[in-house]
Amino acid sequence: MPAVKLETLTFPVTGMTCAACATSVESMIAAQKGVETAGVNYATQTVKVVFHPDVVQPSDFQRSVQSIGYDLIIDADNATEKQAQIQDNNYQLLKRKLTWAGILTFPVVLIGMFFMELPYANYIMMALTTPVLFVAGKSFFINAFKQAQHGKANMDTLVAMSTGIAFLFSVFNTTYPAFWLRQGLQPHVYYEAASVVIVFIMLGKLLEEKAKSNTSSAIKKLIGLQPKTVIVITEKGEIETAIADVQVGALILVRPGEKIPVDGEVYDGSSFVDESMISGEPIAVEKTKGKKLFAGTLNQKGSLRFTAQKVGASTFLAQIIRLVQDAQGSKAPVQKLVDKIASVFVPIVMLIALLAFGVWLLFGGQHALTHGLMAMVTVLVIACPCALGLATPTAIMVGIGKGAENGILIKDAEALELGHKVNAIILDKTGTITEGKPAVTDMVWCDTVKDNENQLQSVFYAMEQQSEHPLANAIVARLKSTNLSPANITSFNSLTGRGVEATFEGQIFFAGSHKLISEKNIIIPNDLAATIDAFLKDAKTVIYFASNDSVLAIAAITDKIKQGSAQAINQLKKQGINIYMLTGDNVKTAAAIAKATGIEHYEADSLPSDKAAFVKKLQAEGKIVAMIGDGINDSQALAQADVSIAMGQGSDIAIDVAKITLISSDLQQVPKALMLSKLTVGTIRQNLFWAFIYNLIGIPIAAGLLYPLNGFLLNPMIAGAAMALSSVSVVSNSLRLKYSKLDL
Repeated sequence: MPAVKLETLTFPVTGMTCAACATSVESMIAAQKGVETAGVNYATQTVKVVFHPDVVQPSDFQRSVQSIGYDLIIDADNATEKQAQIQDNNYQLLKRKLTWAGILTFPVVLIGMFFMELPYANYIMMALTTPVLFVAGKSFFINAFKQAQHGKANMDTLVAMSTGIAFLFSVFNTTYPAFWLRQGLQPHVYYEAASVVIVFIMLGKLLEEKAKSNTSSAIKKLIGLQPKTVIVITEKGEIETAIADVQVGALILVRPGEKIPVDGEVYDGSSFVDESMISGEPIAVEKTKGKKLFAGTLNQKGSLRFTAQKVGASTFLAQIIRLVQDAQGSKAPVQKLVDKIASVFVPIVMLIALLAFGVWLLFGGQHALTHGLMAMVTVLVIACPCALGLATPTAIMVGIGKGAENGILIKDAEALELGHKVNAIILDKTGTITEGKPAVTDMVWCDTVKDNENQLQSVFYAMEQQSEHPLANAIVARLKSTNLSPANITSFNSLTGRGVEATFEGQIFFAGSHKLISEKNIIIPNDLAATIDAFLKDAKTVIYFASNDSVLAIAAITDKIKQGSAQAINQLKKQGINIYMLTGDNVKTAAAIAKATGIEHYEADSLPSDKAAFVKKLQAEGKIVAMIGDGINDSQALAQADVSIAMGQGSDIAIDVAKITLISSDLQQVPKALMLSKLTVGTIRQNLFWAFIYNLIGIPIAAGLLYPLNGFLLNPMIAGAAMALSSVSVVSNSLRLKYSKLDL
């Protein structure tokens, strides 16, 4: 294969009706030359294909699936909307067909059950049943034929065979009853069984389609956050244009109450913007010149003009939508096993149906043929693998949607399935446990300057405002909050690596490190000395402000621990999870943070490779490891971990590598993510139990296992109703996840 870059695309699929359909589509695409992998998700009705674009094209995939009765939407523009439109059209068509099929079936059931002695009863039922099967239900037969041409079988095969055999048998008995009468047998007909099976299966599909549309409501809500049009400011004035036509660099106007259309930076104006869809915080954020804006957030009272920086698929909102869609289309490990079962399930069912027919012919006595025929039809009807195909993907879809609503973006279904098994969590320090930016925690002034404190604060403010040191911003932010104005200092001078000096009203002042204070032989007053020692023990950085002969004030700076970090760590420990902190920071700082948050195991001075090696070490001990980080230096460990979680405010690389992203960067979301995993896996297990137990019990009963014991033979009509109900019950069980609480 030529050494070219692989392309990964996801295409909406139309026409699938069961898990076996998904297997057929998947196998047809995977068989194409140049395709590395193909994965179909039945619940989302999509296929994800990894392929060599110089060898094979999407049009080839489309032709291959069209040959077996399905279709792909390969047009990238509004593909999701087009699929939704097609699905809605199919839903409406199915509803109309079901209505007419139900109207025609009702008299068939009435005659078949209560008025068999009616003149020409069989011919009336045949006339009414024919359009039910071959007009309303023709798609079952067409799709079954297309599948058979390629040596494949799916749910349509089972439906077509069961109803077709029952109908043909009934037609024979209607037109040639003498064949049975000569043998002393009654020529029974099963028109009501054939028509009712079609109606019940169509009803099940209708309810299933309705329920499946509810599971993807999170995606629809996210897509709905983006406006369709935007006002662009040009030389000719304000022009309203489609959002798809907006270019990077365009100047855009957002009025009060409107949604931000694309990502950008405020050029002019001021307002408060509701960013709860990104941060989860209800308090609106002030936006002034130079501040970032994100698509989908809601502008409140002010007007803003801003420059577009990211448009289309590059916006933060588009990335969220793509992450959720990819995750909902990904398969959990258990689903891969279900797919294998589904691929052999239909042929096995057909074999069981034929076997049941054969056994009845051999041992069925006087009514062997009719009972054998009914047993075969009933087995084919009751075994349709809809519930099996929906068990895992619907739970995964709802679980991922639930996560998205709570600010937990799950990129891979495997992470959702593994989360509840995690028994070791590795935390990065900076930006994960802490806020990731230095801030002044304490500012203490010498007792001797209390009367002149405001003026001295203004001098300190002015000096740090001109300083180039990274920690100067933290002090400026603290002093700015006092509403004081910076003093008019002179003779400002930067002392590289030590601090700054300046003159105010003829007096020299210094601001900087302990090294600078020592160099200048400046005295540290006794009332500050003990406080400085306490700050250093807490691993805080101390900045000194001094006159020519004495320290006047100290500022303690540290990377603050996020509100809620300690509580989240405590919750995780209560669940029996071992917590480890790995940081590139020094031992003293690591120890202080570990002590403050209750972490017992930590390692300092860790390089990126050290973090990845630590993950491997825990995995070698048999632990299921989750890595939580936010930086480029965490990406190697994130890739190695069983479950990787990135902070939403972290680096793009960390977010790309991680399988779960916490939008709010709040560690308290981690216990929620693990709880979501537990609830989702529990739902999958419930669904699979009911899907498997239903078939394990239903198929033997349908074959006639109970007949020798109590004379009970399952009616195909009842089998059709039970089959439809099983699919709806599985989807309904998955939808219960929407209303589950993630709090412990």
